[in-house]
Amino acid sequence: MQGSEAGSVSMALGEHIRTEIAVAGGWLPFDRYMALALYTPGLGYYANTRPKLGRMPADGSDFVTAPELSPLFGRALAAQVAQVLEIAEADEVFEFGAGSGTLAESVLDGLAAMGHALVRYTIVELSAELRARQQARLARFGDRVRWADQWPSAMHGVVLGNEVLDAMPVQLLRFDGQRWQERGVAVRDGQLVFDDRDTALRPPHEGPFLPGTVTEIHPQAEAFVTSLAGQLERGAAFFIDYGFPEAEYYHVQRHGGTVMCHRAHQADTDPLADPGEKDITAHVNFTGIALAGQDAGLDVIGYTSQARFLINCGIAPLLEAADLRGRAMAQKLITEHEMGELFKVIGFATTGLVFEPIGFSEGDRLHRL
Repeated sequence: MQGSEAGSVSMALGEHIRTEIAVAGGWLPFDRYMALALYTPGLGYYANTRPKLGRMPADGSDFVTAPELSPLFGRALAAQVAQVLEIAEADEVFEFGAGSGTLAESVLDGLAAMGHALVRYTIVELSAELRARQQARLARFGDRVRWADQWPSAMHGVVLGNEVLDAMPVQLLRFDGQRWQERGVAVRDGQLVFDDRDTALRPPHEGPFLPGTVTEIHPQAEAFVTSLAGQLERGAAFFIDYGFPEAEYYHVQRHGGTVMCHRAHQADTDPLADPGEKDITAHVNFTGIALAGQDAGLDVIGYTSQARFLINCGIAPLLEAADLRGRAMAQKLITEHEMGELFKVIGFATTGLVFEPIGFSEGDRLHRL
C-alpha cells in the first residue's frame, strides 16, 4: 500500500471510529477501539490491503513472524502435530490466523516427509485479503487445504495458533494509587484521545501496583480458549506467542503495560495514531489462558519457551542439514535474545487423550503458571 493510499485508509478509518464513539455516547473502551482499528472491514489493519508480513522494511512489511523467518519452524512443529494425529486417530489440522500461509505450507511439507501426506488442513480466516494470499501460496496442495470464516462445528485433530492471542483486543486498566479506572478512547478537538473512567474491573493479580500503572486484562483471548474447549472433541491445541506467566505479567516493574504497535519493523507505543496503518498487540498472560482452558474442561499439557519446544521437536538435526543462510535465519527462532525466550508455547488436550507431548519433554514450565 502506497503512502497516499495508506493515509486515505487511515483517514477513513479514523472518521469511522469517531462516528462509533459519538454513537456510543462519547466514549469507547479500548478493546472496542482496538477491534475497530484492526478488523473494520476494508479499513482495519488486518482487513485492508497493506502488506503485513515480511523480513525487511524494504518489502513494505511491518513485522516478521517465526514461520516467515524459516520453514524449519513449521517443520519442527510438524513433529508435534504428527504425534497428536496418531494418538487422537485424526487426520486434520486447524489453524487460526494463518497470515500468509507460510506456517501451513511448512507444516504440510513436514507432515508429508513423515508419511502424513493426506492430512487435511483447515484455515479459519476472517480477512479476505489474507485468505487470497494463503490460497495463492497453498494452491499446490489442492483440496487438502480448505478455508472457513467461522468456528468449525466440531474439531477432531490438532489446533494451531501462531501469534493469534496477542492480536485479540484487550481492555486497559489504570491505577491512580487508590482506585482502578478503565481506559477508553474519546474525541477532543477532533482528535482521538485516551479517557479514563471508574470501573469495577481489576487485574487478576493482587500486585502491588504503582500509582500510574497501566496494564491489560484479556477477556477476549480467554473467551476464545473457552470456545475452543467447546468445539474440540478430541485432539490437542498449541499456541505460540510472546508473553509471561501472571506473576511476571503484573510485576511491579512492568507498570506501563505491554500494548505495542508495529509498522515498517519499528515499534511504537501510540495505538491512537494512524489507525489502520499499523499493528496493535499486547503480550499474553499465559496463566489466564491456561486457567480458561482448564476451567472449560481441557487439560493443560505443557508450557515452555519456543526455543525449548523446537529443540524438543527436533529442530537441531534440521539446522544441521540446512545451508548457511538457512541456518542463520533459523537460529533466530531459538536464540535467547531473539525469539527463543520471549516467545512461549502452551499446549492443551481433550480429557482422556493421555500422552507425553514431545514438545514439552524437557524444560516444561507448567509450575511457573
